[in-house]
Amino acid sequence: MSRISQTFAKLQSEGQKALIPFVTAGFPYPDITPELMHGMVQAGADVIELGVPFSDPSADGPVIQAAGDRALAAGVGLRQVLDMVRAFRQSNQHTPVVLMGYANPIERYNQLHADRFVPDAAAAGVDGVLVVDYPPEECTEFAALLKQHGLDLIFLLAPTSTDTRMAQVAKVASGYVYYVSLKGVTGSGALDTAAVEAMLPRIRQHVHIPVGVGFGIRDAQTAQAIGRVADAVVIGSKIIQLISDVPRDQVVAVARDFLQDIRLALSNPRT
Repeated sequence: MSRISQTFAKLQSEGQKALIPFVTAGFPYPDITPELMHGMVQAGADVIELGVPFSDPSADGPVIQAAGDRALAAGVGLRQVLDMVRAFRQSNQHTPVVLMGYANPIERYNQLHADRFVPDAAAAGVDGVLVVDYPPEECTEFAALLKQHGLDLIFLLAPTSTDTRMAQVAKVASGYVYYVSLKGVTGSGALDTAAVEAMLPRIRQHVHIPVGVGFGIRDAQTAQAIGRVADAVVIGSKIIQLISDVPRDQVVAVARDFLQDIRLALSNPRT
């Protein structure tokens, strides 16, 4: 059982939902990411999604795009991201880390390093990979390679996903699936919790692993509402906004304070 599956099983046995914060690796300061990851765990994060900076992130809104641009300008690429995970693992062996990004950095890494991405990610301590532009029907071999090294392959589903696409995802996904609650990019629109609640049973007809919900969750109230129906709540753009212009010595505290409120709301759902 993967570290992600173990985490969800433990939370389920405790009647709790997973808190999954997203941050862009190397943002807002290129050397702060491992420290920030530890701070988020202290605040109650159960899984960490670490964004791999990329110059053309099609699913990301302006907030995360700007974060990626700053990280790229500071020289942060996939190799540096793996180094950050490795540094985090020096004192944390239990919190799952998922790399979220796009095909281009992985394909380039494999070109430069003789198809070493998967074994190198596993050796660094990565637990899962979410590649926005890897379609499930073309991922059978990639999923098998990840599984061979103990990593999960995570996919996005959206309000527009058909039953056929859900069934395709179910064949290769592991760990959890990430339901994009809005049509559009990260950070856009207002969250319709009723629509999410109506969609999840349909997803679960096909997908029998945990379902996390993200895009549009910006505060404790919306996180609490989503936590009543989903297995996990994913928050990214709001964290990026909060830490964007903060002095370095305050970044971890700002993120930690915000996430503590979210964790409290998830742990104490109102009926």
